[in-house]
Amino acid sequence: MPINLDALVISIIVNTIIISPVLWLSGRAIVGKQKAKFTDAIWIVILGTVIGTFFGAFFSGIIATIIILILWLALVKHFFDCGWLKAFVISILAVIIFVLIVIILGIIIGIAILTIGF
Repeated sequence: MPINLDALVISIIVNTIIISPVLWLSGRAIVGKQKAKFTDAIWIVILGTVIGTFFGAFFSGIIATIIILILWLALVKHFFDCGWLKAFVISILAVIIFVLIVIILGIIIGIAILTIGF
């Protein structure tokens, strides 16, 4: 299966803009500001996206998904200098923060659309 490099570059840019701040915030909350640097969060997202894309191009299914999940956890563990459990907690917290941001933005945009529309 060929890899579309244009899509990969767009995916890297979008993921970096969206995921890096959330990952950085959750990393700071769990391991502290000394270990969780914003540049580390950027590297985690870039490497995770690139390696995950190449891996996903050759493998598919539940096994590939589990391996990509372990890859992301290994990147968080390495760059934020923590253990596997803390890497997992950082990842779960990042998902929770992301969902809260999406809900808040949805409410704000929904209210804005309702007030402008009427």
